[in-house]
Amino acid sequence: MKLNNKRTILVGLAFLSICAFWQMYDNVVPLILTNTFHMNETFSGAIMAADNVLALFLLPFFGGLSDRTHTKIGKRMPYILCGTAAAVILMNVLPILDNSYALTAASWQLTLFVVTLGLLLVAMGTYRSPAVALMPDVTPKPLRSKANAIINLMGAVGGILYLGVAAVLYPNSKVQGLEHVNYQPLFWVVSGLMLVAIAVLFLTVREPKLAAENRAYEAAHPEENLAEDDGSGTEVLPKAVKRSLGFLLASIALWFMGYNAVTTWFTTYISQVMGQGLGGASTCLMVATGGAILSYIPIGALAGKIGRRRTIQIGTILLTACFLLGYVLTETFSSINLIMYVVFALVGLAWAAINVNSLPMVVEMCKGSDVGKFTGYYYTFSMAAQVVTPVLAGTLLRNVGYWTLFPYAALFVALSFSTMCFVRHGDSKAPVKKGLEAFDVED
Repeated sequence: MKLNNKRTILVGLAFLSICAFWQMYDNVVPLILTNTFHMNETFSGAIMAADNVLALFLLPFFGGLSDRTHTKIGKRMPYILCGTAAAVILMNVLPILDNSYALTAASWQLTLFVVTLGLLLVAMGTYRSPAVALMPDVTPKPLRSKANAIINLMGAVGGILYLGVAAVLYPNSKVQGLEHVNYQPLFWVVSGLMLVAIAVLFLTVREPKLAAENRAYEAAHPEENLAEDDGSGTEVLPKAVKRSLGFLLASIALWFMGYNAVTTWFTTYISQVMGQGLGGASTCLMVATGGAILSYIPIGALAGKIGRRRTIQIGTILLTACFLLGYVLTETFSSINLIMYVVFALVGLAWAAINVNSLPMVVEMCKGSDVGKFTGYYYTFSMAAQVVTPVLAGTLLRNVGYWTLFPYAALFVALSFSTMCFVRHGDSKAPVKKGLEAFDVED
């Protein structure tokens, strides 16, 4: 059994478009809220958490709904196409309102900005779970860590494409001292990237055919299913598997509490602590994304050898250490330097070790008919964490000091290592070799 890399890359185009959008959203929207609309960190953090509040309801709902959807183009594709189209239209309204408010401030512009932002978040929420569920739909369980490595690689490519464009369009030399920055060109580029990615996905991936092939494989290998059928058409998890799932979902929430605090507030943090603008912050994040890109494929292979759980635990230890180093470096130096770039490259590696293996561990515990629902569970806990952490971290930054950002992140990631120690299911299973193959030894 061998992973179809080309097909997996094409499936990953949906995640590429999603990650390009969220990278821009996390980087630019806090700047618009604080610099244009003059909101304090607590209020802007609450708005930044709104997408995660909506996601608590939207992602499980649309994940489960897509499980029960049957169309000529597939279960997931209708949501991907319609959600992307709506998001592209709405996202390009935001910089228009931003520029308008900067010229002549009026309360209706702020209201319309928040309403448009809410509609945009709903549009993104309709297709995130279906887009992510597409990979396990067309990939056998033993290959999902490797496939998820490629999917995350595609997501990282989307993020780094955005960061590269942001660094070129908005270097410090161009934005330093400006009263207002026009982000419209950036939104145009990202929306164009999203449209192209989804168009190629739709034209090259035949979801119904590929999903049927994978269901046939799963039916022929029932030993790979951890869930049991109770005869009612729904699956039942054994108590031990439920316990593992609970600790795994808790771990997911904890490491997102730490990691999302940094991704949400890093641009503002660097601006306040080091006096660097969007370009400087984008370069650091681009290095982290580059580190992740170089790590995804090796991490997928490593998980196949030592297991997903151990790989995740190594990632949490490394990420905790990197965040502690981030605190020391940003408090010690007055500008971004080579050591910081090395640390951020290691942040990318650590996050790859965690991210590549966590979703496959969740969906490993379900049958193919409920992949969307279990993908929704994954996002429910990750988004629940991201509801709390922008507000909590933003309040600490405002009332205690910006120095709290990296220690806060390190604490929660360290806690996720502890909960992962209690996860006993969802690890990768090597295919059983038969006959003479059992005597083969891999190099």
